[in-house]
Amino acid sequence: MSQILISTVRESWSVLGQMAPYLLLGFLAAGVLSVCISPEFVERHLGGRGFRPVCKATLFGVPLVLCSCGVIPVTASFRRHGASRAAATSFLLSTPQTGIDSIAITYALLGPVVAVFRPIIAFVTGLFGGVLVWLFGEDETASESGGAAPPHCEEACCTGDRRQNVVRRALQYGFVVLPRDIGGALLLGIVIAGVIGVLVPQHGWEAYLGGGILSIVAMMLLGVPLYVCASASVPIAAGLIHAGASPGAALAFLISGPASNPATITTVWTLLGRRTTLLYLLAVVTSAIGGGLMLDWLMPALHAMVPPLTTHVHETVQAGWLSAFWAILLLAVFVLSYVAKPGSKIEPAGEAARHDHIQPSQKRLDLVIDGMTCGHCAAAVSRALSHCHNVAAVQVDLATGRAVVAGEGLRVDELVAAVASSGYQAHPVV
Repeated sequence: MSQILISTVRESWSVLGQMAPYLLLGFLAAGVLSVCISPEFVERHLGGRGFRPVCKATLFGVPLVLCSCGVIPVTASFRRHGASRAAATSFLLSTPQTGIDSIAITYALLGPVVAVFRPIIAFVTGLFGGVLVWLFGEDETASESGGAAPPHCEEACCTGDRRQNVVRRALQYGFVVLPRDIGGALLLGIVIAGVIGVLVPQHGWEAYLGGGILSIVAMMLLGVPLYVCASASVPIAAGLIHAGASPGAALAFLISGPASNPATITTVWTLLGRRTTLLYLLAVVTSAIGGGLMLDWLMPALHAMVPPLTTHVHETVQAGWLSAFWAILLLAVFVLSYVAKPGSKIEPAGEAARHDHIQPSQKRLDLVIDGMTCGHCAAAVSRALSHCHNVAAVQVDLATGRAVVAGEGLRVDELVAAVASSGYQAHPVV
């Protein structure tokens, strides 16, 4: 038993060392994107109907680093600001499958072919799903969706404190917020990959997962119940390839895992309606099966023409002192991201309120927020509350699931409704 544990730690450490430099580079790129492409910028480009907003939503979604839970409040915000169902569906499909960080990890563990093919399939999935909803789902009524459509917001968005230095904001997001959001799931995925590498002989499951439509469907179904982000799914996929799964079957897992977990499906049902949800699932299934079959067909042809492109990176890179250095550096980033959690100070809610001082006479209302799982969730709740009337300041604490709202004449029903429109539930602290 101790030998298995030691071997698992060694294998997991090897995987961590291989992906660490690419993941750190991805964190940096994600930080830059966070200051260059804000949710407010995306919202301004997703209004209206037709093919153009669908294409824009898909293009915006592919590089953005939003996990399968973080994409939900952003999409809800898009809907509140007038985005069509088709554009929202495209964004929901393309965003959680990829991101700058997950593409970098994919290159490190699965090789350049999958690293290029994965964002292409994410784009195709988003475009296909958006077109389906544009053609067959945009006329869905409020009664069909089980409730009223999200209200169109006419107020200026809370854009955050743009006075902060751009470099500092990029580093804060890339090396504090993002690692804190995905660190736990990512490390769990690495451990799972290590366990598979130790307990399952290389190509030991090839007879069952080695290729073909049945193995692709099996891997797609495996990914559905897992609440796994795009980055955390990569080391698991690498472990499954080690066990004998074909690249196409692993790709089906990478598509279905982040895009079709139960939380996402229930939210799509609530925000976009039953018909849109069915079209959403149709797009995921079609892309997972079609993309998997295409990749399995493509890999042998590429191997015959350019063998180095199809080499599995995880099997060819040996651990060494440089690998250990990157692994230690990545672990240090994860640890520091948890240490550097935001404090409890109430921050101003919007540009108009940013310079106001909270007076002792102002009412403070404590809310319990259900459903927050990452920093994106907390930011979405904060933005939703800041849009409400008479709100002077908002502070959302992800760790405790609480929000404090300060201001005169606050209306509890309006605050609760604002949180609900972002995909969460709220109620006052009793």
